[in-house]
Amino acid sequence: MTSGNRLDLRWMIVIPLSLVMGWGFTELNVPASWILAGILSAGASALISSSEFRVNKMLYSFGAGIVAVLAAVPLFDETLENLLGYILPSLAVALFTIIIGLVTGYLLSRFQKRVSKETGMISMLAGGAAFMPAIAKEIGADIRFVSLTQYLRLLAVAVSLPVVTGLLPREQQQATRVTDSTVDQTWWMIALIVLVALVGGLLAKRGRLPVPSVLGPLLITILLLAVLPVEINMNPPEPLRVIAFLSIGWLCGGTMSRDSLKHFAVQLPAILIFIFMLIVSCALLAFPISRWVGITYFDAYLATSPGAMDTVLAISSETGTSPAVVTIQLIRMILILFAASSIPRIIGLFRKP
Repeated sequence: MTSGNRLDLRWMIVIPLSLVMGWGFTELNVPASWILAGILSAGASALISSSEFRVNKMLYSFGAGIVAVLAAVPLFDETLENLLGYILPSLAVALFTIIIGLVTGYLLSRFQKRVSKETGMISMLAGGAAFMPAIAKEIGADIRFVSLTQYLRLLAVAVSLPVVTGLLPREQQQATRVTDSTVDQTWWMIALIVLVALVGGLLAKRGRLPVPSVLGPLLITILLLAVLPVEINMNPPEPLRVIAFLSIGWLCGGTMSRDSLKHFAVQLPAILIFIFMLIVSCALLAFPISRWVGITYFDAYLATSPGAMDTVLAISSETGTSPAVVTIQLIRMILILFAASSIPRIIGLFRKP
């Protein structure tokens, strides 16, 4: 049997398995359910067949583009006045999170000799976990280690958020719109979303933007929502979201091998310690941010949470939190994408001539 036939056969197993697992995880309210389903199904295929499960580059770029469009939409649920008022606090949260992530990642690389500085630093950057595999590929980091560490952090934050926020006092506010639009979605709006996801990366690549598959669609979505004379609904429909999240999961899981899992298991205690340090640091940051922005600690805790944005948005919509929560999370994620793609240059600044 040729390698091509093996690949076709594996897709015939991986796709239905991913759909079943994703549906089951969603029913059980498992965080990042479709991404996790993609990781487990592709990872199992790679481990059982002892060969990497490759994802088509265009498919992954399209998936990253859909997620980028999804991330950009909530910014336009807020007034310009609110957005301008949150810019400085958002920059402070982003800068703090980037510094903590880079420092803890550097320390991780020092404690774990087989982890490069690039790999350690991008592994600990909190925010935009769905985009980190693409960035890791671009900067030469270990995509397997980055994927596993990022989603372990994502899982830890997502599981702890409902528990911690359930214990925090909060003031009930009017429910906040975070990702839903009152505009009915037509076929041409869906076609526009697909076009932005497909073409945005190519245009950004020509413009030499970092992480073009992410920043291109994200910036084009913001531009379209800002300049079009009619209101449009750019929320990707559920089938497109499923395809996007599965493609990210397949990319992450498809690189798994027995050696990489053994390597990761040895480093797991150190990784968990650094993830805990990151979560605690962001929880402490919430105290000054709550006073600065004039929001409750509950809202500030959600705003500074190191990742798990889908869980943050869900809690925000259910409890009616301040608009600052969504705005700070989104601005930080955008800045972290730039920081992650600049890691080689950051490391170069500190290298001895």
